[in-house]
Amino acid sequence: MGMGANCAQLHIADGEALDGAELRQSPVPQGLWPESGSEARDEERRSGPWGGPLHGAPFPPLHTLSAAPGAFLVPFFISIVLCGVPLFVMEVSIGQYLNTGGIGIWNLVPMFKGVGFASMTMIGLSNIYYIVLIAYTLYYLVASFHSPLPWEQCGNEWNTERCLGIRENLSSLADRNLTAAQAVSSVKEYWENNVLGITNGLEEVGSLRPELALYLLLAWFLVYIVIWRDHLVHGAVPVSHPFILFIRGVTLEGASEGLLYYLRPDWSKLRDPRVWIAAGTQVLFSYGIGIGANVALGSYNKYNHNFYRDSMIVCTICSGTSLFAGLVIFSVLGHMAHLQGKDVSDVARSGPGLAFLAYPEMVVQLPFAPVWAVLFFLMLIVLGIDSQFCTVEALVTGLVDEFASTLRPYRRLFTLGVVVFQFLLGLPLVTQGGMYIFQLMDFFSASGVSLLTVVFFEIVGFAWIYGAKRIYANIKDMIGFTPNKYFFFCWLFAAPCVIVGMLVFYIAVPEPVTYSDHYVYPWWGEMIGWGMALASITWIPTYAIYYLWNSSGTLLERIKKGVTPQVVPRKAQEGSPTSDESLALEPPTTIVRVLLQEKS
Repeated sequence: MGMGANCAQLHIADGEALDGAELRQSPVPQGLWPESGSEARDEERRSGPWGGPLHGAPFPPLHTLSAAPGAFLVPFFISIVLCGVPLFVMEVSIGQYLNTGGIGIWNLVPMFKGVGFASMTMIGLSNIYYIVLIAYTLYYLVASFHSPLPWEQCGNEWNTERCLGIRENLSSLADRNLTAAQAVSSVKEYWENNVLGITNGLEEVGSLRPELALYLLLAWFLVYIVIWRDHLVHGAVPVSHPFILFIRGVTLEGASEGLLYYLRPDWSKLRDPRVWIAAGTQVLFSYGIGIGANVALGSYNKYNHNFYRDSMIVCTICSGTSLFAGLVIFSVLGHMAHLQGKDVSDVARSGPGLAFLAYPEMVVQLPFAPVWAVLFFLMLIVLGIDSQFCTVEALVTGLVDEFASTLRPYRRLFTLGVVVFQFLLGLPLVTQGGMYIFQLMDFFSASGVSLLTVVFFEIVGFAWIYGAKRIYANIKDMIGFTPNKYFFFCWLFAAPCVIVGMLVFYIAVPEPVTYSDHYVYPWWGEMIGWGMALASITWIPTYAIYYLWNSSGTLLERIKKGVTPQVVPRKAQEGSPTSDESLALEPPTTIVRVLLQEKS
């Protein structure tokens, strides 16, 4: 999914903050947000205008948007209302309530701890391929120090006879006996022939791209430095840059066609279940639902922090930034289509690398293009590293909290090990065929059926078994009031129905994995993808069986123990008086409760 940058990120506010390990070791844990409201202000600074959703705004979900952008926006915002915002609030509240990571929260429903391990698997896989986008951006940043920009014109060693420079007129094609349909933009040839050196398919992995491997190493080094220093680098991002690009984009010739293509709904496409699946899974991924990042964010809050207010601010900004990023991109695509004499839909069919066609095209249109290119790609790198920092920290927090006695004393060394390990796993993605591997991971590892399955069991575990009423009681104890009943309805009914519907459509209407609409993955490639999906999903039944096998008593007694919270309220751990009565509430009225009460 579009590494839709990060509603769901763990942000450390400005000023001094405890190290993650020091926080967990403190007898009275303190939040990493030193000032009231600093979480929201920090998130707002980073979210606007492009730093918002998890893995998303700098590199929006163009491979899903490009198919039917106008139709995509309708289910996209419906999914935000019914799933994105309610589940975001639920995850942050549970993380703040328990002060632990994405695995430890499942002590609320011990038998479901496999969901936590599945989340860590998904976020680990997403870390491997998302950072490759930062490596690409580093490549463009270095290239931007040349004037003219190397993707601006033809005549380079990577260009072909079909190349059409950005400032060339279509009439120049006649001298080469080419039509507009046969022409290839100099921006696209720079991307595919020079940056990627792309092969013909997954069958041809090709050789390692040394420059990309070096930039991948540099990206991971920067991420580790940010983690080691416990500070983000968002302050380096001037928020004016995207707005300048937006203003320039909408004034380009042909931009209106791109904007209409983006905003005008194609109601006939709404009958296509694939559009709904793409929109729903993009919302879940861009909001960080199901991968443990929101939980990590909440766990660093003080117990009485008003996360509810912050969540509303964050989700609003994230939705707005996703829409804004699309406006910028499709204004440029309209201009590109106009120059090439093609339909916008044809230009938009360029796969997950579409951002690296639209953004470079945009900066060339500005005066002093190399200067703007350097500033713009530097901004994308900063936002990308912020996003990667948050997801790596969420992975480390989840594992360190779960295996505290072993890992906590060596947190920074363990973090280094995670960084090195994920860098090595990412090297195949910077080969000549790496983009095909990227697309495969993007399709299977942390989206689609794996993400939908994990989120469904998360809803079952928290809203149905632990109980929505208990979550409301937790929230009231933390912030003094309960959210609107709308959240209760979404947790218990709307969200699970939407998730199940998408799962059914996903299985009933299988979609072949393709790249740029011209390459269809072989069957064995899809099997590799399903293997990545199952790597997370299988944790759920495997751990449940393991838990029941190692528990004592009859089967029903083991199940009852497995769905009974085994936690001490956070305020009790801190030695503070608490009015939290959530654990004394009756279990929710579900099939599980009825079964246990009748048989016990």
